[in-house]
Amino acid sequence: MSPRHARSRAATATGTEAGELPARSARRSAKVGVVGAGYVGLATSVSLAYLGHEVCCGDIDRAKVTKLARGEPTIVEEGIEEKLREGLASGRLRFVEGAARAAAGAAFVFLCVPTPRRDDGSADTAALEAAASEIGPHLEHGAVVVNKSTVPVGSTLLVERMIGRADVSVVSNPEFLREGSAVYDCLHPDRVVVGADDPGSAARVGSLFAGTGAPLIVTDAATAETIKYASNAFLATKLSFVNSVASLCEAVGADVRDVLLGMAYDRRIGFEYLRPGPGWGGSCLPKDTRALVYLARQAGYDFELLHAAIEANDRQLHQVVEKIRVAAGGELSERVVAVWGLTFKAGTDDRRESPALEVSRRLLAAGASLKVYDPTVKEQIPGLDGSVEICRDAYGACGGAHVLAVLTEWEELRWLDFAKVKDLLASPCVVDARNLLDPAALRRMGFAYTGIGRP
Repeated sequence: MSPRHARSRAATATGTEAGELPARSARRSAKVGVVGAGYVGLATSVSLAYLGHEVCCGDIDRAKVTKLARGEPTIVEEGIEEKLREGLASGRLRFVEGAARAAAGAAFVFLCVPTPRRDDGSADTAALEAAASEIGPHLEHGAVVVNKSTVPVGSTLLVERMIGRADVSVVSNPEFLREGSAVYDCLHPDRVVVGADDPGSAARVGSLFAGTGAPLIVTDAATAETIKYASNAFLATKLSFVNSVASLCEAVGADVRDVLLGMAYDRRIGFEYLRPGPGWGGSCLPKDTRALVYLARQAGYDFELLHAAIEANDRQLHQVVEKIRVAAGGELSERVVAVWGLTFKAGTDDRRESPALEVSRRLLAAGASLKVYDPTVKEQIPGLDGSVEICRDAYGACGGAHVLAVLTEWEELRWLDFAKVKDLLASPCVVDARNLLDPAALRRMGFAYTGIGRP
């Protein structure tokens, strides 16, 4: 039987207990190329350099490469600046323009390029194909190419075809990073998943992460790719469930904070991803859920549960807009809304598929004017069309607004002078879509407070 159709191989090893994968414990320095300096590529590059490897990261954006080579981060991410400068100073990290230059001389080449969503929900692999074609002629004999991007099932075979070399292995090593803590997650992963037909190539890739002490799961490439999609789909479904529970709490007069606390102590459920909000977004969950729906449909399976999670997320966005409309007096036309937060979560400057941004767009479409504050936004945002004023601080966004909408959970917002906020607002109404603020304290001050699933 061909290895590609053989039963999935799975093994785990933690720390220096290598088990069936002795190379897992070898902490030799390797020459690594990384193609793409976005969230995944940059976090991967600085982390592998920190673990002792020689890393060359390439990107097509010359300005980005120049900035990174000076030690200036191109993303907002905790720990990225420190690890970036440390890697550059040690000589273990450098940045170049182009995929071919990153791959030259490397024993391992990580592909960390974008795979955006097409209109039908499938992933666009054009950048992946272009990168694979470019590096093919420049790869060292015996090199291992690692798919790090979130890619459709079967993409390992696609990359093999684009490279067109029998002496080069291609494996899947999906990322499980949380934006805002991507560097931490790279260095302290819950698990390292490697999918490959060749156990030797899998062991070599696993050895790169020996310093993390994380469990290593080795399986076939298709299974590794599916693990990534299934993980994100589960997280999205969990968030949709939590937001639905919040809606139920509003209907029956329960407090969602205590409901979720009571649930979270059950070890089968846990505390992670049990926070209601305006909906889920970001660069992964919306794209990956729809990609998995597409994959299932192509395979003849109707993934009804995931369909329902996606629909529940859209309803949540609508409900948040409705809460703001009601707080504004029942009408959004000619109303000014103060918006706190545009990124999809705090601790990052990423606005891709941001629920805060989508709520803002819907408010504008309903005729509202927006005064916006986000610590990562300094100028007008393309695609946010209408009457929008970008403010330098949170207080500036409140001046003359009929309602304040908290759409991203920036910690600094929790500790503002709310007596001053009240004086600045035309009407002391707050819609807290992140349950960030203290409703009792605000109500004592005379605010009309509306949260998510809170009485």
